Amino acid sequence: MGFMQEAFAFLAHDGELARLIADFDWSSTSIGSHQRWPQSLKTTIALVLQSPVPIVTLWGEEGIMIYNDAYSVFAGERHPRLLGSKVREGWPEVADFNDNVMKVGLSGGTLDYADRELVLNRTGKPEAGWMDLYYSPVIDEAGKPAGVIAVVVETTAKVKAERRLRGERERLTRMFEQAPGFMAMTVGPNHVFEMANEAYLRLIGNRDILDHPLLEALPELNEQGFRQLLDRVYSTGEPFVGESSRVLLEREPGRVAEIFVDFIFQPVLGEDRKPVGIFIQGNDVTEQKRAENALRRETRILGVLNRLGADLAAELDLEKVVQMITDAGVEMTGAEFGAFFYNVMDENGERYMLYALSGVPREKFADFPMPRATAVFQPTFKGEGVIRSDDILQDARYGKNEPRKGMPNGHLPVRSYLAAPVISSSGEVIGGLFFGHRLPAMFKAEHEELIVGAAGQGAIAMDNARLFRAAERELAERRRAEEKLQALNVTLEQRVSDEFNERVKAEEALRQAQKMEALGQLTGGVAHDFNNLLQVVSGNLQLLSQDVSDNARAQRRVENALAGVSRGSKLASQLLAFGRRQPLDPRVVNIGRLVSGFEDMLRRTLGESIEIETVRSGGLWNALVDPTQVENALLNLAINARDAMDAGGKLTIEVGNAYLDDNYARQHDEVLAGQYVMLAITDTGSGMPPDVVDKVFDPFFSTKPVGKGTGLGLSMVYGFVKQSGGHVKIYSEVGQGTTVKLYFPRVHQREDTASETDFGPVTGGTETILVAEDDEQVRATVIELLHELGYGVLRAKDAASALSVIESGVSVDLLFTDIVMPGTLKTTELARQARRRLPNLAILFTSGYTENAIVHGGRLDPGVELLSKPYSREALARKIRAVLNNRKQREFVEETLGAVNSPLKPAKRPSHSVLVVEDDALIRMSTLEMVSQLGHSVEEAANVSDAIRHLESGDIDVVITDLGFQGLTGMDLAREIAKRWPDIGVIFATGQDEPPSIDQDIASAFIRKPYGPDDISAAIGAVTNDVPLKRRDGQGE
Repeated sequence: MGFMQEAFAFLAHDGELARLIADFDWSSTSIGSHQRWPQSLKTTIALVLQSPVPIVTLWGEEGIMIYNDAYSVFAGERHPRLLGSKVREGWPEVADFNDNVMKVGLSGGTLDYADRELVLNRTGKPEAGWMDLYYSPVIDEAGKPAGVIAVVVETTAKVKAERRLRGERERLTRMFEQAPGFMAMTVGPNHVFEMANEAYLRLIGNRDILDHPLLEALPELNEQGFRQLLDRVYSTGEPFVGESSRVLLEREPGRVAEIFVDFIFQPVLGEDRKPVGIFIQGNDVTEQKRAENALRRETRILGVLNRLGADLAAELDLEKVVQMITDAGVEMTGAEFGAFFYNVMDENGERYMLYALSGVPREKFADFPMPRATAVFQPTFKGEGVIRSDDILQDARYGKNEPRKGMPNGHLPVRSYLAAPVISSSGEVIGGLFFGHRLPAMFKAEHEELIVGAAGQGAIAMDNARLFRAAERELAERRRAEEKLQALNVTLEQRVSDEFNERVKAEEALRQAQKMEALGQLTGGVAHDFNNLLQVVSGNLQLLSQDVSDNARAQRRVENALAGVSRGSKLASQLLAFGRRQPLDPRVVNIGRLVSGFEDMLRRTLGESIEIETVRSGGLWNALVDPTQVENALLNLAINARDAMDAGGKLTIEVGNAYLDDNYARQHDEVLAGQYVMLAITDTGSGMPPDVVDKVFDPFFSTKPVGKGTGLGLSMVYGFVKQSGGHVKIYSEVGQGTTVKLYFPRVHQREDTASETDFGPVTGGTETILVAEDDEQVRATVIELLHELGYGVLRAKDAASALSVIESGVSVDLLFTDIVMPGTLKTTELARQARRRLPNLAILFTSGYTENAIVHGGRLDPGVELLSKPYSREALARKIRAVLNNRKQREFVEETLGAVNSPLKPAKRPSHSVLVVEDDALIRMSTLEMVSQLGHSVEEAANVSDAIRHLESGDIDVVITDLGFQGLTGMDLAREIAKRWPDIGVIFATGQDEPPSIDQDIASAFIRKPYGPDDISAAIGAVTNDVPLKRRDGQGE
């Protein structure tokens, strides 16, 4: 028993096969009982029994089968019969296969098979099975193969699963390839194409995309957002669905195809449920989309036609009818823009008028030249039919006409071109419809049909609208006549009453004006005589002062008397200012700077009890005023304000720019709307009630106690401002204070350079002076003063006597003459004839009242030198010395004297041919007269079309044009002039405050309405000298 246990020790295993092997009668086999088994067999069997893998030992030439428990499972119903059987007999169905195994194994070779298919009968019937087989020889103690050990791994389930999977994959591949829609698969974050079906390849133009990332395979998709969509699906794991998406594909180099697709980007998830790729599936719906678009377009066009027909049938306004037709044409053809031009050809057949525009703003047509009778445009305006061109730039009819060939600069881009005539029922070609697109071949034959239909509908509607307009005009005229008659009957009595009241007001205003004029004449005359008297007194006092210089008491009395003369002179000056008879010496000044320079004077005058604040706005405009009179007015107002603030207070002086609009001008008859420089003086005094405010500017009216004022201070301010073309407004409230605002018209010239006042010692000279003065006492006084200054003096009692002295041949250096003297020879004529005989003669006028001899519009004529009476010895000396030293003033005197008593100065420049373009008949008439009196030849036009006809038919040097016209504007005219007649100067006349923006290289100037002859003369001079002045404010070139 112990022997037996020892003999079966190699079978020490708990499995079934260890027991069966131990119990089997091995003596019946070729290997004999197990006691005789060699150690190599025992060791092999011990190892086989320990293995969980199916293993069988084939021992000896016959291949006696000894296997383990796992193999028994593999053997199926043939177990346990196979144990101890010969392998060729145990598996007869694969006997040949096993015979080869035995031969190879016993010869020392090995065999291995992967997924080897064998048909075995393991369940009572033959069945195919697959297994991995590994055969190795078993070496005995002699070192020779004694058997074969076989490891068997059943793979039937795996192989069948793989075959099922392969079949499924092949089926899916066939479905993938044969699918009607396109499919593709990308992998990785760079979206590398792993597969794509035929439909997808056809869609992209059969390009080689497999194994290429999207950016290399289909780069055009990147700019269309599809790369970004794929990135989002890959990063989020969320699918994306697109419907009727527009895609541009470059199927062939340089040719882009537009398609529409429905598609889905479906993420493909890995084992970790994260995207590893994207499945792309979709359908090409391009044809469907085009069909839908066509249906939608036809539906839309049908709707447009129905709406157009209904709208035209109900509309009788011509402008709206034309606009409807143009808008409908753009909508039906898909044009980028459309236009309707009226057929208003001139005798040369080269003039049409833009009437309606659609698709682009009207300013886009600003650079369009008007259509001309070219091979492209003429057929339309002659009614010869539709013109359609796929590319007008390549059209044989285009660009053949002089002077311009090709597309002009600034023209809207046009390639596709479509035009149709609009012909009335009478056969008249009313105009043409024109449509354009920047891309070629955009208009088709169906668009021609649509436009022809729209043009026909439009012609009928336009005929109806024009008939309605004519009937409406006739009815309106009849209605107006009836209304006028009815109103005349109803309101006759009221009109008579109103007219009577208006006449009463007019007569009262006339009486007031005549009273003021008479008072002005009276004050002027009084001032003349009074100033002469003052001059006698003043001159003799000054001479007396020299005689009593060593007598202090007499000197004081002389000085007191001279102070009285000064007060009398001031009173005379106020009288002249009230009557607007004072001679002004206006200059272009900045009133802000003027006020700043006068501020210290005001502080000294008003005293410390009055706080003064000055407010000056930035960018102050200039004004044409007499700076001395501005200071006088400011001083008068400041003193009045001080007197209204008994206990002290605050005086605010404000200078700023102001605009008085049309509404303000309507409320104040004497005010012209426009830009002004405002000078305001505000006090914190007692203020005035309304009844006092209404009278403060009346002469001799005063609220001060008797002896405290003349009542002429504010009257002088009022007269000076009015004489300067300005406006005065006063605001006051009892207990709150008073504000006086002075408005002076703005001028655009540069500020005049202030002349230096000579405050040096009084000097005389040795020149010869001819004194012409009718007042004997004044004459004697001034002669003595001049003698004292060292001058040689000749005397004359009137103008004729002075001329006789000059004609005698005596040497005269300066003529010092009164302006107002008796006799038939006027002082101005004396000056003219004297200058003719003595070209180098200096002339100095003097007067206490200048009338209109050398003063026009209240202002000294340019270049005229005047010494107003009464004057001091120092003033006389300095003035005469300055006139003698300033020989340049003679040229200005000549010009001034040549213009005496002439309201318009003749043009000094060469005469020019001027065309005035203005639709307002009254403005045009007045402008024609001013231009004519300036010495120029003049023509007129009421609109731009008339102006162009004048320009085409004659030689024009200068065009003066308004900006606002119906249809073509003044700016359109300027552009046409710049293109066709660049040598013609253009002057823009407008009521706007700022000059227009000029976008053409032409000589141009700007005058603001209302304008005068000086404005016109300056502007003509600017443009005829080729000076492109854009502004009249000194800022041009």
